[in-house]
Amino acid sequence: MKPAKAKLKPFIGQWLINDMETWDQEYVNIETRGHFTFKKDGTGHFQFGLVQGEMDARVEFVGGKGRIEFSWEGEDEMDLASGRGWAMIENGELRGRIFIHLGDDSMFRARRLR
Repeated sequence: MKPAKAKLKPFIGQWLINDMETWDQEYVNIETRGHFTFKKDGTGHFQFGLVQGEMDARVEFVGGKGRIEFSWEGEDEMDLASGRGWAMIENGELRGRIFIHLGDDSMFRARRLR
């Protein structure tokens, strides 16, 4: 069963990455503007640098706040890759962490594309 749409609503849309701790902004935007996109059916996609993936997302409540958690499959420099991540909305900004299975992880911050 897919997540309830009401829980997902604050996250739905495209978020442009403006900061990552592991990679600089030049790398984040090397092929396209780095982003996370969440859809109302709980799926989505992202790309930063040469890493891209399709996501399966759920909203959980941590400390009374909604937090989107996702698993993903895709590519890292054309090699198959997978991982997980999470994000929360704080002061209008998406803040979270993405993990590449058996690889790097990074904090990220993103702003909603209007």
